[in-house]
Amino acid sequence: MKKTVLITGAAGFLGSHLCDRFLADGYKVIGMDNLITGDLRNIDHLFKSADFEFYQHDISKFVHIPGDLDIILHFASPSSPIDYLKIPIQTLKVGSLGTHHLLGLAKDKKAKILIASTSEVYGDPLIHPQPETYNGNVDPIGPRGVYDEAKRFQEAITMAYHRVHGLEVRIARIFNTYGPRMRLNDGRVLPAFIGQALRNEALTVFGDGSQTRSFCYVSDTIEGIVRLLNADFTGPVNIGNPDEISILDFATEIKQLMNSQLEIEFLPLPKGDPKQRKPDISLAQKLLNWEPIVERKQGIDHTLSYFKHLPKENLYQKEHSFNQYIKK
Repeated sequence: MKKTVLITGAAGFLGSHLCDRFLADGYKVIGMDNLITGDLRNIDHLFKSADFEFYQHDISKFVHIPGDLDIILHFASPSSPIDYLKIPIQTLKVGSLGTHHLLGLAKDKKAKILIASTSEVYGDPLIHPQPETYNGNVDPIGPRGVYDEAKRFQEAITMAYHRVHGLEVRIARIFNTYGPRMRLNDGRVLPAFIGQALRNEALTVFGDGSQTRSFCYVSDTIEGIVRLLNADFTGPVNIGNPDEISILDFATEIKQLMNSQLEIEFLPLPKGDPKQRKPDISLAQKLLNWEPIVERKQGIDHTLSYFKHLPKENLYQKEHSFNQYIKK
């Protein structure tokens, strides 16, 4: 008998890649997504599989799955600042009500559940790099608080279900991930730079560009998630790439990779934008025998190839401004 896995956020970036992976590994996959930020085109190729079924459903409402269920992967949530600033209440609800519903389902089905947490639980960190033992520096009422606090609550209620009900849980703290199926216009720096370069526009850098990020290619992130699911560990584990780079240096790198002479335009730094982002992955290295293997140039080449083959109307859907959704 094949094991059955429910993947929420299945039509999103990471969710769709997880569907691919678990089908390839011989699971029956049930995908669920309300399509508020997901796109059915990400999973269109899966509908021909007899082992894949899909439900369009908002997990903030009661979730029912008939039959046996072995694993739940909870990846439903807006994840780019543009998305969760446009729909802040839905972001809070999917992290709270949605997580509550899935934990109840896991309890009822005696299923293992892995939740997708985020590096944003660390806020604007005062410790660098960020280990799992760091409790974070989060502004709960700032514009990004709707996402940060939703994920922090998600971790808290997950551990409560583990302690009270003995639920088998896993918590993946995922750092910046990139690759095919990202949206060009979701406002995040890597697709924004690539979209601007493909449109022959200036690359927009917020602040002076000294803020840092680290980028993990999607296949590495998926492998880390699978290894964490199969590990005997209930606490949070960082999944990300510690290869840190400043945004300004990254803009220059994109120009070089694309053989472009584009200008760099400096814009005001958005409120609450973290100054540093770099995971301490020593726990994942020890516990999961995992670390990223795809170098940034190789990963960007794959991602660029994907974006180049998108329909032209996708290319000209401009990324939104982070600041336009913050009320003065």
